Formats: sequence, structure tokens, C-alpha cells
Amino acid sequence: MTGLNGIVRELEAGRHAFASFAPPDPAAAVEFATAGYDGLVFEMEHKPWDVVGLKDSLQYLLNRRQIATAGDLAPAVTPLVRIPVNGAEKGQWHAKQALDLGAYGIVWPHITTVDEARNAVAACRYPRPPDAPRYEPAGVRGDSPAAAARYWGLTNAEYYAKSDVWPLDPDGEILVALMIEDQLGIGNLAAILDQVPGIGLVVIGEGDLSQELGVPRQYEHPKVLDAKRRVLDVCGERGVAVGHPHVTAGNVEEVIKDGYRFLMSAPVRSYPGLDRGRELTGRAGGGRAR
Repeated sequence: MTGLNGIVRELEAGRHAFASFAPPDPAAAVEFATAGYDGLVFEMEHKPWDVVGLKDSLQYLLNRRQIATAGDLAPAVTPLVRIPVNGAEKGQWHAKQALDLGAYGIVWPHITTVDEARNAVAACRYPRPPDAPRYEPAGVRGDSPAAAARYWGLTNAEYYAKSDVWPLDPDGEILVALMIEDQLGIGNLAAILDQVPGIGLVVIGEGDLSQELGVPRQYEHPKVLDAKRRVLDVCGERGVAVGHPHVTAGNVEEVIKDGYRFLMSAPVRSYPGLDRGRELTGRAGGGRAR
């Protein structure tokens, strides 16, 4: 059985992985199913915690023709979920529900301490005997694999074997991504990565970080760039991939040069027929005619 998590596959090979955010809405899932992204993060931090919408969206993200053509069970676009709670709130049940529906990983907002990071990894792991290999962080995920196993196309036993976190378990398919969004998290990042195995990705929350630095959404401000460089350096020294949440056609070259390997790029919806029609009819500026 080949690897099922396309994001893990790209990161493990040292390549770049491409993803985007989307609400837990079936219409959005259908649009992304054939969009060419490696992964999709269902955004449930700043969107409602809608598990019914998430369940439906996961199904609509699957494309049967792509799976049949590829000849294996790996989805063309790997679904992750950004849960609503900050790291200090622990939020084990949010991770449990998202994973039980079939998500291949959890994005944890506002991780600031070693304890919060340990909880994030533990919440994504099933318990195992203390003498088992790779025991720590000890798993606390509740046992209800049926829906996730079916979504992955596996038996329960096969799902158990594949659903540990990567890279703690080299065969694991669950990705634990931590968002570092403030100076406390940056200051503790080295200790987090040194003391908590199982962190597959660090994503810089530059929006919240820029707020704390007093320069809201000024992503190119020297204060923000310096803070982001500190994250890149700490992660680079430890071989952990870093994600950039605001990749555009204008900055992607610099983002890659800086060393980011998880690139989140929002799609742009265009209306060429409307734009050209307005231009030809003298309404290129938009607005309603009176």
C-alpha cells in the first residue's frame, strides 16, 4: 500500500507541498477536488465548527475517477482541518472528531509552549502500551475508527496501522501542524521541537504575529520579517518544514527562496466575460446604471 497522505509524501521527499484554505462546504470541496493542490485545509478556526458540513465536504473532495486512474487509495487532494481552539485550550475533542471523520491531519492554532505542543501530538494518537516503540507523547485519542477507515478505504486494522503521526512513526499518515503566531511561541519553538516528537509541520501565523508586533497585516515589515526568519532558522536546523499561509503570484518566488516548503495559495476567481462586457458597454468602472 502506497502512502495515502499526499502532503506527507511531498515533505518526506524534500519537495514543496501546495495547499489552500476552504470553508467546510461541499461546493468549495468540489471546486478544489481537481484544482491541482496537494492538500486542502478545511478552515474551522474562523469559520463555524460544522461537523456535518465537514463530513459532507470530505466526501465531495474525493474524486472517483482520479482514484481509479491513479490505481491506489490515496486521495488526489489530502484534507486537513484547522480546529477552532487555541493551543492553551487543548481542544482534544475537536481533533478527535475531525480525525474520526477521516481528516489526514490537524492544524493547531496558537501553539506557544511545550505542553501545548505535546497535547497536540497526543490528541492525534491512539493510546499504546508504555513499552511500545515510540510511546511518547502518549496518545489520548478515543477509539472510534470506523468512519475514518471507510473514508480512507481501509479495514479498521489497516487504519490502526496507518493512523499514527508522521514523522514520529515513519509509516504514519496523520500530519500534526502547529501554528506559531506570537513571540512566546517563537521563543519556545526550539524547546518544542527538541522535546516533542511527532511535529510534521510548523505554519507561521503572520496575521496574529503582525498584530502583536504592532504592524497589523504588514507582512513585509522588518519586525515581521525578522520574527518569521527566526522560525525558519529554528525549524531549518531541525529539519522541520515551515508553511507560509499567504502565498501569491507576487511573492511566491521569494517565499520559496526563503525556505518555506508548505505553500498556501488562495485561488482567484475571475470574471473575464463580465469584465469584457462592461468594457465594451462603457461600464468598465462597475456599479449599477441608473
